[in-house]
Amino acid sequence: MKRLVFTLSGLLLLFNCQAQYKVEEVPEWSARFIRNNGWFGGDGIYSIPFNGVENRRSDSLLFIFSDSMIGTIEHDSLQPGSRMIHNSVAIWNGHEMKFYWPENEEHEAISVFEPSTPLTEKNDYYWLGDGFVNQEQDNTLYIFGYRVRNVSQEAFGFREVGNTLIKISKGTKLPFAKYEQMDTPFFFTDKSGQTGSYGAGIYVNTKKAGAPAPDGYVYIYGVHGMAKGMVVARVKPAEFDHFDQWRFYNGKEWVKEMDKAADVTDKVSNELSVSPLPDGRYALIFQEGGLGTTIGMRVGATPIGPFGPVIKLWDCSKDAEEKTYVMYNAKAHPGISAPGELLISYNVNSVEFFNDLQKHPHLYRPRFLRLKLTH
Repeated sequence: MKRLVFTLSGLLLLFNCQAQYKVEEVPEWSARFIRNNGWFGGDGIYSIPFNGVENRRSDSLLFIFSDSMIGTIEHDSLQPGSRMIHNSVAIWNGHEMKFYWPENEEHEAISVFEPSTPLTEKNDYYWLGDGFVNQEQDNTLYIFGYRVRNVSQEAFGFREVGNTLIKISKGTKLPFAKYEQMDTPFFFTDKSGQTGSYGAGIYVNTKKAGAPAPDGYVYIYGVHGMAKGMVVARVKPAEFDHFDQWRFYNGKEWVKEMDKAADVTDKVSNELSVSPLPDGRYALIFQEGGLGTTIGMRVGATPIGPFGPVIKLWDCSKDAEEKTYVMYNAKAHPGISAPGELLISYNVNSVEFFNDLQKHPHLYRPRFLRLKLTH
């Protein structure tokens, strides 16, 4: 299948024998995260519809973030007293975004979710994976939590040490003071000795979730190693927190043994998305290789592939105001997307974070693109 790629007036057009795509910036969504008071930066952005209906626009969405900055910016200058917390949340009501985080007794911002499972050690903290509202369990909200531990003061001086599942009952008030959490077996070491974890993306392939070709399963995507190989598990939503009911795709069939899971593709990112396309195929959206300037898409015949070659959707180079900037973890957000399109976010950060934040206090926030299918 041949593809022709070219750029014209900031638009990227990609052709294949079945469809034509147009990609453009969405400045109105990028601007929603340019804020001067309270939450003014974060990464790890996932969006979850509260009604559990995926892959269509919603006026009631939960946004979840990992490391988040709380503070004040005046005249494009970061004011003293800003604070990083390790996760935060926001609500989109169709018109505006409202951010939430708790405070301690000294009225300092603290993370929404703090690890306290049996395997948790002192100073571990959570970054967040994908989540969904489980309609087969009374609209319980599930979110993957990655237990992270700092190991040095360098830019990448952290490592994931465990995978957990956060469980929030329907109707729990923000910022989620009450929730359950449980260690999972889904943090693993692969055959090359490199680590991986499930929860990078979730696709709910059920009739209640609005899937176009439902088979009744929730698909959970994992990523491992430097090659960013992607593995897939699935489970019925009613059994989502029964880990012995999970099955793993070995390239031919679904098996009980997690260590027999086979890569269905590679060069993805630690956060990603899988979404149905109007022509019946599926779009896997990611940052090529995890970190870099290329937002990629692979198109698959099913939620587990086979996935085609990387289609280069967008070059993020212009976002690198400094040589120290990095772009990462692109994914789609169907809940804010019109029919026939996907809004895509990607993160911008710096390997000299606090130095660059002083110069560019709005650097650390998601940017948005629109992937539009035309005929």
